Amino acid sequence: MNVKSVVENKEKFEVELTIEVGQEEFEAGLDKAYRKNRGSISVPGFRKGKAPRKVIEGMYGAGVFYEDAIEEIYPQACMQAIEEKGLDSVAPPRVEITDLGKEGFTFKAIVTVRPVITLKQYKGLEADKVLPTVTDAAVDNELKQYVDRATQLEPVDRAAEMGDSMVMDYEGVKDGVPFEGGSAKGYELALGSHTFIPGFEEQVVGMKAGEEKTIDLTFPEDYHAKDLAGQPVQFKVKCVEVKEKKVPAIDDEFAKDVSEFETLAEFKEDLKQKIVDRNMAQSEAKFRQALLAQLCEQVDIELPEAMVETQIDRLMDSYASRLEQQGISLELYLQYMQMSTDKLREDLKEAAVTQIKQQLALDAVVAAEEIVVSDEDVEEEVKKAAANLNVPYERVTEGLDREALKVDLARDRAMAAVAVAAKPNLIAADAEDGEIKLTEVTKDEEKAAEETEA
Repeated sequence: MNVKSVVENKEKFEVELTIEVGQEEFEAGLDKAYRKNRGSISVPGFRKGKAPRKVIEGMYGAGVFYEDAIEEIYPQACMQAIEEKGLDSVAPPRVEITDLGKEGFTFKAIVTVRPVITLKQYKGLEADKVLPTVTDAAVDNELKQYVDRATQLEPVDRAAEMGDSMVMDYEGVKDGVPFEGGSAKGYELALGSHTFIPGFEEQVVGMKAGEEKTIDLTFPEDYHAKDLAGQPVQFKVKCVEVKEKKVPAIDDEFAKDVSEFETLAEFKEDLKQKIVDRNMAQSEAKFRQALLAQLCEQVDIELPEAMVETQIDRLMDSYASRLEQQGISLELYLQYMQMSTDKLREDLKEAAVTQIKQQLALDAVVAAEEIVVSDEDVEEEVKKAAANLNVPYERVTEGLDREALKVDLARDRAMAAVAVAAKPNLIAADAEDGEIKLTEVTKDEEKAAEETEA
């Protein structure tokens, strides 16, 4: 697009661009606007959508398509001018048309630019870093998940006990009338799971297959169905079948069945290492969060209001997207919470400011460390994401903003550089009676941690 632009510095973070769009570009925009709108314009003597542009302009005025043509042209013209002047825009520009005619139009765009910051310090920051140790109890708890999956339920000819599963038919009645959601056939209930209202499971313990029983119960006062909350009811229960858990023997054969290992000892050692890796990753993440918070303290700057509002817009969009995934619109959520959009934006402002400061601080580290992310780096990251998600490469690249990904990768590398240059205050975490107790780290443990990071 052939446009002319003049730049003028305004106060603080704003730059004013005066942009001229000539007759050729404007004419092309008018033609697009005509083709876009002609189907909705009725002109006597012509079928809808068939009236020539000049006829429509003669009937409704020469400026009938001006507004749509400007809307078609100005975003690209503005973006081109911003790029030509090398401006780092951080918010949608404010636009004002200053001159308009058949020869073209002129508009002014107030562009909010990224504030330049200088970090006071980003190397040698200090933060606590936990070195978690793994107890036998933690390994056994991890192993229990495999045991639970391998456990079978087998029918037994005896009375039901806690820990069994019971297949049952039941019907709930209130004042002799069945209530909604209170009946089922062939329902399998794990006794001791406490998935039914208090007292139900305790009263069916002892029943055998074929037995029937009527249970008197009272719904809790805080039950979600208001017409049942605190109300006495009866359940007519028929026990269809009792099933007992058959827990497998925890031995080498079990390890072979559920893992790639030949012995239980090898399997448990692998589980232990996975716990160590998981806990170390969590520890590293918390360590970096603490460093990032300190890094933000090195950023002492007034942020452009437009930049903050744009970040709030992003958070609002993300918030709405998460709600939609749950089948709820943002409007309905706000109505349910009795909250206005302005109140939600106000609540999100602190998070928006924090995120902007984090980005600015990391961008400053990117510049200081001269970090460069290549196209090859981006391609490698995309392939890695496709492999981790187990989805086709094309699905990951669909709609992918590669430049934005470059920025994210550069910031990740900047955070890694800050962590490498930091001084961790190492703390060991030991499990004692189910609680975490922090102890000082020995010199040997500290050395081992440093070697692990390296």
